[in-house]
Amino acid sequence: MDAIVKNILLLTSTLLVFSGATASAAELKDLVGKWRWQQSTIEVTTCQGDNICAKVVAGPKNVGMEMFGSKLVVKDGNLVGQIVHPETKDTYNTRFQQKDKDNWHLDGCTAARICLSGDFTRVK
Repeated sequence: MDAIVKNILLLTSTLLVFSGATASAAELKDLVGKWRWQQSTIEVTTCQGDNICAKVVAGPKNVGMEMFGSKLVVKDGNLVGQIVHPETKDTYNTRFQQKDKDNWHLDGCTAARICLSGDFTRVK
């Protein structure tokens, strides 16, 4: 089953690339702002030179927690890195795909192959 899921994700990613769904390469600065994800509000700021940091500023659990477990890097037009789930504190190897300036889709899996996906929506 894991191979099937990986193949579906690979096929979906390939189709998105060739369909032109990603109009331009994402940049770290594009993620700076306040975002809603599941039941939490996340504030992304510039920090440590050219890096970005994400802190849970509102939600049911772990307010004040740093959400990025590693530096996000640009890879194949997306941002990739580790995020820490604000409710469970599980670490996911994650890809952020920019849908437009106010929406990012993310998907990722833990080392134990527990996967999630969802959307960051800009809070205005």
